[in-house]
Amino acid sequence: MESFSDIPGVAIPDHEHPTHFVNLLTRGEIKAQWTTEGRSHSATNSPGTIYLLPAGTRDRLTWSGPTTRIVLVMEPGFLSRSLEKTAHLDEIDLTTHWNLRDRHIQSLMLALHADLEDGSPAGPLYGESLGLALGLYLIRRYSTRNKNNSAQFSGGMPTARLNRVLDFINQNFAQDLRLWELAELAGMSPHYFCELFKASTGMTAYQYVLQCRIERAKRYLSNPELSVGDAGVAAGFSDQSHFTKVFRRKVGVTPVKYRSQAG
Repeated sequence: MESFSDIPGVAIPDHEHPTHFVNLLTRGEIKAQWTTEGRSHSATNSPGTIYLLPAGTRDRLTWSGPTTRIVLVMEPGFLSRSLEKTAHLDEIDLTTHWNLRDRHIQSLMLALHADLEDGSPAGPLYGESLGLALGLYLIRRYSTRNKNNSAQFSGGMPTARLNRVLDFINQNFAQDLRLWELAELAGMSPHYFCELFKASTGMTAYQYVLQCRIERAKRYLSNPELSVGDAGVAAGFSDQSHFTKVFRRKVGVTPVKYRSQAG
C-alpha cells in the first residue's frame, strides 16, 4: 500500500497489471478517460471513487489533476490462500470495476492506511487482519467464483489445535505475532482460523493478544521499579502513548491512575 498526494494530471500509456490493483481517490474531483478491453470510457471521479483492476488487466488512462490517492496491490495468490475452499487454486479472478463506490472497501483501505501512517503501533497482526478482511470481501463481492460456494462454519476450533495456538500466544504475546503463523500453527487457512478462533474464544486473535498484554501490564504496573512506559513496552505495546490509549479503552482508567488505585 502507498499513498500519493497532489498528483497532477497524467496520461498513463498502455500497460498490464501483474497484481490485483485497488485505487482509492481520497481528494480531488477530476475527469478521467480510460481504455480497457478495446473500449474507451470516461467519467467524473470524486473522493470515494475506486478502481478495482484484476491481475492481467490491460488499460491506458488519463485524468486531470490534482488528486490524492491510496493505492493497494495484492499478489494473485494472496486471495486464494486466504480462503479454505480456494487454497488449492493458483489465483482467484476478480471482476473489473472503474468508477466503483463501495464503503466497505473504502473504510478498510483507510484503516490500513491510518495504521501504516501511525507506524503500525499495534503490530502486524492488526494490519494483517484488516488485509485479510479486505481480501475476503473482494472474493465474496467481486470475484467470478460461485458466491454460494462459501464455507459454512459451526462450532469452534478443535481443542488440541486451539490450545496449541493459545499456548503460543500466551508465551509470545509481547512479540509481533503474525496472522499467517498462527493459522499455520493451527493447520488451517487464515480465514478458517479467524472464524474458528472467534467461535471458540468469543474474540478475534488480535483482541485476545491485546487482552494478554493488558493483563500482563497490570502485573508490571504493580512493580514500583518499573516506569509506566517500561511496563507498557515490556507487555508488548510499541510506546507509552499507544499503551495509555489502549489501556484506558480496555480498563477505563489510565495506567497512571490504575497504578495509584492499585497501590
